[in-house]
Amino acid sequence: MDDGRPIFLQIAESLESQILDGTLLEEEQIPSINALAAFHRINPATALKGVTMLVDAGTLYKRRGIGMFVAEGSRERLRESRRAEFRDAHIRPLAHRAQELGLTSAQLHDMITKEMNR
Repeated sequence: MDDGRPIFLQIAESLESQILDGTLLEEEQIPSINALAAFHRINPATALKGVTMLVDAGTLYKRRGIGMFVAEGSRERLRESRRAEFRDAHIRPLAHRAQELGLTSAQLHDMITKEMNR
């Protein structure tokens, strides 16, 4: 947890990644705020801020007196969100650059396929 971004964002993204990779399943309880804070050696208020972001986004929900849980459908919503971010950050600029270079979609597809098969 030290890449220059706020720690609460890193906590939220870490939980999202665990949902995406199946470490945390839908309807499964996440670690408590205190457990997250102890594990990452941060203030519980910082851990809470990251978790609250995910509650506000509908990724997590609270069961009063029990804890926080992964909301149903969260994995697919996160996957779609990350795909959209990937498209915007990588595919659109790639497609624009390919057009500037006069590459056809078939040529671009071939180049990508070769890279993925390395």
